[in-house]
Amino acid sequence: MTKAYWCATYISIENLEKLKKYAEVVTPVIKSFGGQALVRGGKFQILEGKNFIRTVIWEFPSYQKAIECHESKKYQEGWSIARESVKRNLLIVEGVS
Repeated sequence: MTKAYWCATYISIENLEKLKKYAEVVTPVIKSFGGQALVRGGKFQILEGKNFIRTVIWEFPSYQKAIECHESKKYQEGWSIARESVKRNLLIVEGVS
């Protein structure tokens, strides 16, 4: 089965405490769908494209599991904690098989 990835680049974070609370709530939800954190912050250098301040990448066992996780009620409830205080780009991409 081909793995899939959530790739989030954060453009702005207005309330770091809300983002931390969001992470506490959704981490077990994401893990329940087989998600494994690969990148959470860390040093980076932008070589091309627009500026952002944080990157988060989760690996999932399949594209379908990644979609199911994002659409789940529990994830959406958790996301509501930070939704108004961050701007981010989030995409789900299928890996190479």
